Amino acid sequence: MPLVDRIAAARGDLPADLVLRNARLINVLSGEIHTTDIVVHDGYVVAFGFGYDAATEYDLEGRYVCPGFIDAHVHIESSLCTPPEYSRTVVARGVTSVVTDPHEIANVLGLEGIRFMLERAKYGPVNMYVMASSCVPATHMETSGALLDAEDLAPLLSNHWVLGLAEMMNYPGVIHGDEGVLDKLELFSGRVLDGHAPAVTGKALNAYVAAGIHSDHECTTVEEALEKLRLGMTIFIREGTTTRNLRPLLPLVRPHNQHRLCFCTDDRQPNSLLDEGSIDHMVRVAIAEGIDPVTAIRMGTINTADYFRLHEHGAVAVGRKADMVVFSDLHDLRAELVFRDGRLAARDGQVVVEKPSLREINLRDSMNVRPEVMDFTIPANGTRIHVIGGLADQVVTGHLIEDAKVVDGQAVSDTERDILKMAVVERHRASGGIGKGFINGFGLKRGALAGSVAHDHHNLVVIGVDDDSMRRAAAAVIEMGGGLAAADGDTVLAMLPLPVGGLMSEAPIQDVRRDYDALIAAAQTMGSTMYDPFMAMSFMALEVIPSLKLTDVGLVDVEKFEVIDLFA
Repeated sequence: MPLVDRIAAARGDLPADLVLRNARLINVLSGEIHTTDIVVHDGYVVAFGFGYDAATEYDLEGRYVCPGFIDAHVHIESSLCTPPEYSRTVVARGVTSVVTDPHEIANVLGLEGIRFMLERAKYGPVNMYVMASSCVPATHMETSGALLDAEDLAPLLSNHWVLGLAEMMNYPGVIHGDEGVLDKLELFSGRVLDGHAPAVTGKALNAYVAAGIHSDHECTTVEEALEKLRLGMTIFIREGTTTRNLRPLLPLVRPHNQHRLCFCTDDRQPNSLLDEGSIDHMVRVAIAEGIDPVTAIRMGTINTADYFRLHEHGAVAVGRKADMVVFSDLHDLRAELVFRDGRLAARDGQVVVEKPSLREINLRDSMNVRPEVMDFTIPANGTRIHVIGGLADQVVTGHLIEDAKVVDGQAVSDTERDILKMAVVERHRASGGIGKGFINGFGLKRGALAGSVAHDHHNLVVIGVDDDSMRRAAAAVIEMGGGLAAADGDTVLAMLPLPVGGLMSEAPIQDVRRDYDALIAAAQTMGSTMYDPFMAMSFMALEVIPSLKLTDVGLVDVEKFEVIDLFA
């Protein structure tokens, strides 16, 4: 029996599989850094101490060892890659476990999409735990490709890799006791219930937390996070590609509360993953900003494991899984060796495990749009318009009221004031539904951007200066079967096919990144001043983030939680 062998190896009566000699262990349980040999057998740490024999030995010569990092909340779909390629990318940086909410593909393909992610996860070198998607659709003010009620989610309860209920984005439904929302909370009672409550405060926040929801990753200020922390929530500090909340929230971290704080990436694009990293990047930044290194590592390891009840992960400790990161510089943590289940997974930033052959999975077509019905004209039914106010490095938006630019009876883009036309086209049911509005902050002087990545419903979103460019960019996305495109007039300048649900590619991440970089470069040649306009665009249709958003149903005042007219 494996347990008998592990005990024998711990006694020293059986040669172990692996020994890391002369390690300086970051012990996240005792809070110490101490020198020891780390003995591993059958994927578990079985002993600390000297005098053990093993089939494989590494003399670390005083290098540090910490637990493999754990991402507390991530949407793998935002990497634009499927789980195997995503896993290879992050394991090379020391991430050995992730907790993912596959609600992006669930909103396109329902349970078929969730099962696809679970199946593909089998082929990656990372433990991929799933939180069952709670909001498909996110609200009634959008059209998604699926509807998942409590009874639809029930079969997931028996899956070992499903830990609980993912972020409950329909916070008004929780606060006001919506029956369907409460059914899901009851179904997962006793499991981990994750939250999503941006800017919710006071009595409304009390009601939200009273429902049994345990975490939040939407905090943007210390004051917001502290109020939630005081009510018993665990705070996931987030650092995505667009959502840069890490530095603003680090003043929250104190010795007496650090155990209730975790790190998550939420949404990271290929360029961020390859250039910066994942949770390892957050640990480095935290240390550079003055957080004690052991505390920073705890927030990326044991705190997350404890919150999700993953008691075999999160620490290099006897009896736990041997997920370990070896590095040399405590103040500039870069993974040199990464072990998952006691096996070497990566060395010096390169994955060493063999890339598996993937079983073909045929998913249904998800781009159901007739290009001929796309009419982006907006008759001027007034002189003042509601405008989405884009904010740098945030998914929250402002709610502006501006004078409309009217030409020949039509409201049009005004590049001098950076007010651009935006449209969201329903793509799941070929209904022809289009929401139309205006947005500020993208900076385009000509052309258009389009994509089938539009959280969380993932309809076809387009932002542009003129209707011809908008139609061409949208048509390019449709022709690819989903993806991202930039067009100037009749010319497509760059594109990235995302054939898996219109969200992901199974190509190597370096190829995805190359095409994505070309898209950003094209957007910038057309005048965009944003670091990543495509990532920003993908959140401008997310009607569960304040203050003003656009879906295929129309313009949504998130604070009122209702569809409003474009003209004020």
